[in-house]
Amino acid sequence: MTLAHWLLFCGVSLLMSFTPGPAVLLAVSNSVDVGAKRTAFSSLGSVIGIFAISGLAMVGMGTILSLSANAFLIMKVVGALYLIWLGIKRWRSQDALIGNDAGLAPTQRRERKNWQLVAQGLGVSLTNPKAILFFSALFPQFIVPGEPLFTQYLLLTTTFAVCALISHAFYVVLISLVKGHVVARAKLFNRIVGGTFIALGLGLLKTRHKLG
Repeated sequence: MTLAHWLLFCGVSLLMSFTPGPAVLLAVSNSVDVGAKRTAFSSLGSVIGIFAISGLAMVGMGTILSLSANAFLIMKVVGALYLIWLGIKRWRSQDALIGNDAGLAPTQRRERKNWQLVAQGLGVSLTNPKAILFFSALFPQFIVPGEPLFTQYLLLTTTFAVCALISHAFYVVLISLVKGHVVARAKLFNRIVGGTFIALGLGLLKTRHKLG
């Protein structure tokens, strides 16, 4: 893979990563809820999910989902329900859950275990069939024929994962800069984030079983 080839993939990955989606929204939500530092755990879960779904795409799961309406429907409904559940949970959050104590030690505020944050990020990644179809459509455009497939899988996936982490960090920093306004309007923030999660879930239900 040439440098120009890789840089083009970086550009596509950054564009996709910075487009707000479930993973970015989760990072923003958690940055206010548990603090910027611990948001890294949910982002770690998202990265693990990226490697998993890109692996599934490489072994042909994307082809199965694009051809089998039933397989795609099952995964789509599961993913949509998970996003809607996250949205309802955030929508119904009380003001006290988002306040100036965000980011303090668990003994000083409501406890959120690190493994729960990792699982949350992983769940958002794994329950999105559009991600598998995305990798199935994207990777073939950058795979060099005749070269080791596993090496290219690691390079492309790691690049995309790093781009995703950069986008999460950007949005978390952005939210931290306006955190005072977010805290002052905690209920509105909950409704906006919760409503967006629900909208993403409903939008996923409308996704067709084939790309394009």
